[in-house]
Amino acid sequence: MKKRFSIFVILILAAILMAYTESRTITGRVTDQSGQPIAGVSIVFKGESTGTLSDMNGNYKITTDHKSSGVLIFSFIGYTQVEEKIRERSVINVIMKEEVVMLNEMVVTAYGVKREMESKSYDMAAPMTSRANSGQSFQRYNNNFNTEGYAAVNENGYKNVKKNPLSTFSIDVDNASYSNIRRFINLGEMPPADAVRIEEMVNYFKYDYPEPAGEHPFSVSSELAVCPWNKKHWLLHLGLHGKNIDKSSLPSSNLVFLIDVSGSMNDPDKLPLLKSAFGLLVNELRARDHVAIVVYAGAAGLVLESTPGNRKETIMHAIDNLQAGGSTAGGAGLKLAYDEAEKNFITGGNNRIILATDGDFNVGESGNGAMERLIEEKRKKGVFITVLGFGMGNVKDDKMEIIADKGNGNYSYIDNLQEARRVLVREFGGTLFTIAKDVKFQIEFNPAKIESYRLIGYENRLLNDEDFNDDKKDAGEMGAGHNVTALYELIPAGSDEYVPAIDPLKYQAREDSEIGKSDFMDEFLTVKIRYKKPDGMKSMLMVKPVNGPVNSITRASDNLRFAAAVTEFGMIIRDSEFSGNATLETAASLARSSRGEDEDGYRSELIRLIETVSGMKTLSEKQ
Repeated sequence: MKKRFSIFVILILAAILMAYTESRTITGRVTDQSGQPIAGVSIVFKGESTGTLSDMNGNYKITTDHKSSGVLIFSFIGYTQVEEKIRERSVINVIMKEEVVMLNEMVVTAYGVKREMESKSYDMAAPMTSRANSGQSFQRYNNNFNTEGYAAVNENGYKNVKKNPLSTFSIDVDNASYSNIRRFINLGEMPPADAVRIEEMVNYFKYDYPEPAGEHPFSVSSELAVCPWNKKHWLLHLGLHGKNIDKSSLPSSNLVFLIDVSGSMNDPDKLPLLKSAFGLLVNELRARDHVAIVVYAGAAGLVLESTPGNRKETIMHAIDNLQAGGSTAGGAGLKLAYDEAEKNFITGGNNRIILATDGDFNVGESGNGAMERLIEEKRKKGVFITVLGFGMGNVKDDKMEIIADKGNGNYSYIDNLQEARRVLVREFGGTLFTIAKDVKFQIEFNPAKIESYRLIGYENRLLNDEDFNDDKKDAGEMGAGHNVTALYELIPAGSDEYVPAIDPLKYQAREDSEIGKSDFMDEFLTVKIRYKKPDGMKSMLMVKPVNGPVNSITRASDNLRFAAAVTEFGMIIRDSEFSGNATLETAASLARSSRGEDEDGYRSELIRLIETVSGMKTLSEKQ
């Protein structure tokens, strides 16, 4: 009997001990008051610094044991901090409220600059006012408190098909504009108009395009529908989808991390975030990949010679030891990085520099012309460059875009760790591995069907018509698994709408009676695409005629309707003269109706941003 009692006591004690030491997983979802998920929420145990972040769907998972405080703290800029006692719960869902705070003596603006401010109640989402062309009032960023640089965007106007039957442009897979816009809106401010590049906003999102089949490395999709912001117009949706390549089949990489460690990088959203972002990329590297690290501040230096990708601790040790300070010798850094890339060149491999910076090149050979010539020269030798932008206050968006464009790479803006994961993990192949270069579009419109057209976005990618067949003309690159989407707003033939046009030509006049007698009169337009293989010098041609039909917007695909929603939102926030009857409400409605499965939550996030801007508008009208 005593023996049985002793065994029973031992079992009880063991159960108590296991309960005391056993770890437990807590899961949940973080949303705002409208039910939209919030990505990037910091979730930590009270009194500790380690924790986790919510994903794009607002979901999180964290493990607790007997050593933890038993209290979770949820925090995110612009929202009131939430504390939740765990107790016996294994699922904790949290609703966060927008924060109203008191600012005393000093306030840190959205651009990292401190300024004196009298004590008053301040709503993080409440904007100051500037009048927009569309009659909507929003807060714009204030040039007095930042040195951010954006290239001017002059929107494309309508072209008459009889006089300008061809539209020619280079593809663009950059998507920095969207994440940069998101940064502004999350801080309660409207972005500068020139920061809004609509094609980059549209191309931030994935669309359900078919996988390529046959000799070409991408598929081509087309669709026509009634334009949602102008019922008298049509919307043409064009999509390319690059073939997906399994990570194990990707060629070996010779990478050079070129990292800005100048004094301007000494902010939490710059070098510290950069280190975490590169940690995600290092985890993706294979033994056959190699990485070297070059840094630049007052001078440039090599801090890690080319090292195999399976020596992750060595690579991360070099990254973790980086510190910011000094001025910025960007030109010298580029030269040293190219020297290192050429020294370790892999024939048939992916030879690429990954430049991480806030774009502030202000010492040394910093002229755009000199850097462009250097980058173009190295591009011809097979060394490409990808640019990652960080931080706020002195973002040199215009310079970073030039570097990526001239270097056969792409430009992304990293505003949080989730964005770093999207660019460097989820889209690893597309970010780093080119499947086609010098990709150009040329669309020929049929005047029997279309009166005028307007290319939406791509203002800095326009080409002369004769550039399409010129293989010496540089154009955009496409990565593995990448999507490229382009939209045209079309005015149908026979429309009574007045569109300014040039005078009739004296020497090249064409009789109207000739129009429509073609064997191709049923075609609306023809899409032509030229591209080169990554190591090729001669282009290949792909041709696709488009015959319609023109669907109502409600019968259009999710692809077209969501791209239209993004476009409508973009036109509103940049105060486009072509926005017609666009409203935030219709943009949000279109986005909701075409959200689809949205596994990563990016489309839901767009809806949240539209609703945030709508709230900012409401607040500004009350002031």
